[in-house]
Amino acid sequence: MFKGQLITDQVFPYPSVLNEEQTQFLKELVGPVSRFFEEVNDAAKNDTLEMVEETTLQGLKELGAFGLQVPSELGGVGLCNTQYTRLVEIVGMHDLAVGITLGAHQSIGFKGILLFGTKAQKEKYLPKLASGETLAAFCLTEPSSGSDAASIRTSAVPSPCGKYYTLNGTKIWIRQSSHFSPFPTSAQFQAPLLWVLHVLTALSFFHSNGGLADIFTVFAKTPVTDAATGTVKEKITAFVVEKSFGGVTHGPPEKKMGIKASNTASVFFDGVQVPAENVLGEVGGGFKVAMHILNNGRFGMAAALGGTMRSIIAKAVDHASNRTQFGEKIHNFGLIQEKLARMATLQYVTESMAYMVSANMDQGSTDFQIEAAISKIFASEAAWKVTDDCIQIMGGMGFMKESGVERVLRDIRIFRIFEGTNDILRLFVALQGCMEKGKELSGLGSALKNPFGNAGLLLGEAGKQLRRRAGLGSGLSLSGIVHPELSRSGELAVQALEQFATVVEAKLIKHKKGIVNEQFLLQRLADGAIDLYAMVVVLSRASRSLSEGYPTARHEKMLCDTWCTEAAVRIRENMAAVQSDPQQQELFRNFKTISMALVERGGMVTSNPLSF
Repeated sequence: MFKGQLITDQVFPYPSVLNEEQTQFLKELVGPVSRFFEEVNDAAKNDTLEMVEETTLQGLKELGAFGLQVPSELGGVGLCNTQYTRLVEIVGMHDLAVGITLGAHQSIGFKGILLFGTKAQKEKYLPKLASGETLAAFCLTEPSSGSDAASIRTSAVPSPCGKYYTLNGTKIWIRQSSHFSPFPTSAQFQAPLLWVLHVLTALSFFHSNGGLADIFTVFAKTPVTDAATGTVKEKITAFVVEKSFGGVTHGPPEKKMGIKASNTASVFFDGVQVPAENVLGEVGGGFKVAMHILNNGRFGMAAALGGTMRSIIAKAVDHASNRTQFGEKIHNFGLIQEKLARMATLQYVTESMAYMVSANMDQGSTDFQIEAAISKIFASEAAWKVTDDCIQIMGGMGFMKESGVERVLRDIRIFRIFEGTNDILRLFVALQGCMEKGKELSGLGSALKNPFGNAGLLLGEAGKQLRRRAGLGSGLSLSGIVHPELSRSGELAVQALEQFATVVEAKLIKHKKGIVNEQFLLQRLADGAIDLYAMVVVLSRASRSLSEGYPTARHEKMLCDTWCTEAAVRIRENMAAVQSDPQQQELFRNFKTISMALVERGGMVTSNPLSF
């Protein structure tokens, strides 16, 4: 998208990855899991108790819910990502706090062992983790680790004999510290991996299961000798730490706004002796481990929230269908109809993203971090909007505890914060995309030094750029890729892509490496990328439904067309605003000046209209 290209293999046709055996196995799991959450788990009681009931935990263990993606030979269920997505969706429909307990355990808690563990590590830890006999937690963030890797203070010092490391430090749930600057240096902008690592130090995590876990994936700084220079530098290393090693303690459960039933606590490591064989991955390679864990787990949030929205929409529809006002059912009122339609559209987009990303992963794609980040951003914001609108439709009933919707609203709020705040992830999406375009522009610059030897490349790219800048388009088309009945929406997507790519190119040429500091601009580029990706995903899914004659195909066409129509308008307006530099720059200056005045004053600068 950032290059203004259409490479559709990964998204068209909408992927179907499950074979007949996998599909049948999944169907056999869906029924029992659904019944468990309908008949056994009590979400309201969990919320009141601020813990998951023991009967629920035991039932989940019996279902195999603690080891869904652990290979069957190691005691797990052995699900692929798409199968996992379907079950996570069911959990999200019923109880997000239980979902966090399960997700913190397997989506990030022991995911590092699955991805990077040695054969011995997997055989030692995974069977008990898969059965739920032991629980896992993910320990990265500290109070002082918001701005750079060097500020992580938890340390692991190797023993003189080399047989173990002595681990000391504190891992605590945090929000970004006040001194944090989320923007990479110009040098970091040139290296995608460095930017990713920089972002990882900024992610906000809750140490869910911190007070329950027996096994911890812990990140600590370790001394690493550079083979070339002989100098010793501190780098981050990942460790598998057992509570039984001694010196591992935790604080009391934190009081939270939502997801109250999930356990959140600080974890302390005091002189913990960790065997050298418990290093996860390579010494000094801890951020690589963290990056892969998070990228492999983030898609599950979209799956869970897609399920949440599905259940919330059912509540809103039930109320609208039965509530009479002014002598008429309120579902007949235009304002309610618009709300319901938008809610359904947001759910459709979120669900489409979740299954697209999980399928891409199952197909062997290794480059899905931007898509996973987009799905997390979109799902968390869509779920908040859908739940808030449900409360509005239900009126006073929605505000009451009895309906259960207010609990869902409280639970959903955290999803825009943890595993990467949406603000940070927007910067990640924009800068990662801009770096790819930047490489292309750099290549064109090199080609200009030998114009005769690169005539074909230069003429082709120059032609595209000139046509875009003249508003003529560069000849891109989704014709023959999307279903003919979606051709208009396909054209809107291509037009939006052209507008987006034109602005990306112009801003990179103007700001060059300095674009890393243009945060107002980057946010709007990210929003454009999110809208564009959503357009492509729903075009793909709705095309499949129309082509294969799904019973819901006509309805999906309307959902797709609705999304594409409004997304195209947003992209056009956003890109036009960013291009009109004088007015936009004045607006950005106003944002900065107003903000600085508030900080200087310690709150609102203006007094009330009475001046006293």
